Amino acid sequence: MQRAGGDSGSLGDLNGGPVGVGVLGPVLFLDDIRDGQVWLSALVLTRDDGDLAPLICDDGAVHPFRELACEAGWRVMRARFRGEARSTIRYSALGTAYELAGAFGGNLNIAFASCNGEEHGDLDRDPEERNVMWARLLREHKVRPFHLLLHGGDQIYADEVTQGHPLSEDWPDHLPKDPSREGLEDLRAHLRRGFFERYVSFFLGCPDMLALAATVPSLCQWDDHDICDGWGSLRRSRTYSPIGQTLFDVARETALLFQHACVDGDLPGRFHDPEGLSLSWRIDLPDLRIVAPDLRSERTRRQVMGRIGWEMMDGLLNATPTRRLIVVSSVPLLGPRLSILEAVMVAIPQMQKYEDDLRDQWQSRAHRSEWRRMLELLRSISELGQTDITIVSGEIHLATRGTMPLGQGRVLHQLIASGVAHRAPPNAWARVLGWLAVLGDSPLSSAPIRMQRLPGQRRRYVAERNTLTLRRVDGEWGAIWDLEQSGQTAPLPV
Repeated sequence: MQRAGGDSGSLGDLNGGPVGVGVLGPVLFLDDIRDGQVWLSALVLTRDDGDLAPLICDDGAVHPFRELACEAGWRVMRARFRGEARSTIRYSALGTAYELAGAFGGNLNIAFASCNGEEHGDLDRDPEERNVMWARLLREHKVRPFHLLLHGGDQIYADEVTQGHPLSEDWPDHLPKDPSREGLEDLRAHLRRGFFERYVSFFLGCPDMLALAATVPSLCQWDDHDICDGWGSLRRSRTYSPIGQTLFDVARETALLFQHACVDGDLPGRFHDPEGLSLSWRIDLPDLRIVAPDLRSERTRRQVMGRIGWEMMDGLLNATPTRRLIVVSSVPLLGPRLSILEAVMVAIPQMQKYEDDLRDQWQSRAHRSEWRRMLELLRSISELGQTDITIVSGEIHLATRGTMPLGQGRVLHQLIASGVAHRAPPNAWARVLGWLAVLGDSPLSSAPIRMQRLPGQRRRYVAERNTLTLRRVDGEWGAIWDLEQSGQTAPLPV
């Protein structure tokens, strides 16, 4: 990744950045794959007012950068281009030539990361400590190049952006009544700058991720901290208030910019809903389909997904069968029997503040029928299309995996890699979840869920920062976790 000078050890001022840093990027995003073509976006951040030199493909095609947004002295620029899905893709931008890993039709190497930050003080952390797992992903990429980088949620932790403004200072506990239009517009400007600060500061402080992202296209799906802690599981009086809706609008606007390289009106073709009311998306590769239902945009305390999200997922029953389906579910679909813990927390007043955290889960008592519906759907997809299904998730800041039989000899694999930057919770919490996992759960008859140990691990839940790699070699898939202290696991067939 070419950076215009700069000191990666200091974030500097958002308006200026470290001395000499005038441009950041390119960061690649996979827009779509159709008709044998790979459609890509390259995102660049610049402090300069002038035009950027265009992006040039290896066939000589020229693609100009255009401005998507401007905030706090930084312009967000994007160039869209395409290449052949079964050929190596090369391009030049900002004076540097880049080459992607290669065609998508043969062996594949896919990285997965989630929970890129922490709730409090994330911008004040030592970048070297914070981003150690990104550095390891980059080293792995240099040895065995990645084709795709999946971001499974909480790409930023925006929980502190509401601070510093009188309308949102006490969010979500106390909200002013009847805020004025002028006050809400001022809040919007305050929040917009805060969200920009989170995204830009990460780019400034993590050159290893930028180096990875210049040649590995990203696919993102957001989760609650990309908006605020517990979004959708909070009380309706909060999320549907003028302040809550302003917060969501700004979070969505900046997520479109920095996680999808787009704005309203020009969403990439992989999105199911061109209006973007749901940010659910689907990508079809040779012998592989990747889908990412949006579990936040339509979420309420009584539902995980709304009409649009279910429309995309139900449509998979009529899609052309594929050998492998990967589902990016930001919240794990398979897990321990959390309803027991939920009942205990509701009964103890001091623990009720954690109710929203448990409502975030598919296994919550409030979502049990919808959880069964999703599991039934995946079982039907597997049976109709002779399809192997793998779910990848983050959210819990631990590493683990689960299984559930699908019938016809197939097994639904849930792989959880959570905490690329978020530090692991205490080992005691991992043990509590392990004890709950012993009880098992069977939301579908004759399909017991079992939480399993990672290869080489003694416990079901590993309290270490981690990332995940999915590899297809000669048509066979395997999963490898990279654990901060324990190192890489042996490949797990999935």
